[in-house]
Amino acid sequence: MTATAGPAGRLLLLDSASLYFRAFFGVPDSVRAPDGTPVNAVRGLLEMVARLVVDHRPTRLVACWDEDWRPAFRVDALPSYKAHRVAHEVPGTTGAEEVPDALTAQVPVIVEVLAALGIPRLGAAGYEADDVIGTLVAREAARPAGTRAAVDVVTGDRDLFQLVDDAVPVRVLYPVKGVKELLIVDQSVLEEKYGVPTGRAYADMAVLRGDPSDGLPGVPGIGEKTAATLLGRYGTLEGVLAARDAGDRGLTATQRTRLTDAADYLAVAPLVVTVAPDAPVADVDDRLPTTPADPDALVALAERWGIASSVRRLVDVLTDAAARRAT
Repeated sequence: MTATAGPAGRLLLLDSASLYFRAFFGVPDSVRAPDGTPVNAVRGLLEMVARLVVDHRPTRLVACWDEDWRPAFRVDALPSYKAHRVAHEVPGTTGAEEVPDALTAQVPVIVEVLAALGIPRLGAAGYEADDVIGTLVAREAARPAGTRAAVDVVTGDRDLFQLVDDAVPVRVLYPVKGVKELLIVDQSVLEEKYGVPTGRAYADMAVLRGDPSDGLPGVPGIGEKTAATLLGRYGTLEGVLAARDAGDRGLTATQRTRLTDAADYLAVAPLVVTVAPDAPVADVDDRLPTTPADPDALVALAERWGIASSVRRLVDVLTDAAARRAT
């Protein structure tokens, strides 16, 4: 599906780790550099970005980065947060993430290629890429109407559905199969698939439901449908908890007991689930690059890693996009 940018353009925000993990597992590891090093994640990510630029025609582009995949402020609030994904302890940190060695070796190559292309890569010390994305979305939403870009967030992480907002607008492009088949999530999709009307309501539902993949226990006995029903009745998580405390008859005795027993979790979970809107993210020129920032370095990287065809395709796509904007 091709999207036409509005009068202020379209900002494409990449959840970089989500995409290069998908590339790593989606592209055969037989894709290797001349020296035999796997480059399947590098090749796959470049092909993904090229396809996204062709299909969604952004005027601005940022690769958002995890500077801390398990931030201390979230772990302090909820020690179980991503605890099952810690590979080994690292002094002074909350632990290193379990990542295949063959992928770890490719991440520095991705960093170098993005820099040579001129695609900005933004992170923030002590924050996840989700928070970088949330901050950039908040900045765009704060612009006066008519001057803000439409925002597309590309991620395989449903947590970022909380940013969906038709008023900005903000959509999530959720890969179903590579980036050839995407679920385009707006508020109508949230309503249809999850029974919640807004991104904010999705975050409240996620708190109640929990997420084992992130170490969020949720409220035992309250699943997705019950959570959506309660939010439909009381509006927000705060409304649900107020109803619990007031003994509202709209809650069954069992639901009230479950919500009461989970009070400690519910007091901290919103901090863990909600992406930061104010991470210390640098201001950069995020206009879609028209030519590589460092052509010589890009040629050298393409030759060294055997990724010339993918690099050439992305450069051609960026050049074509620039030509379209000039006409």
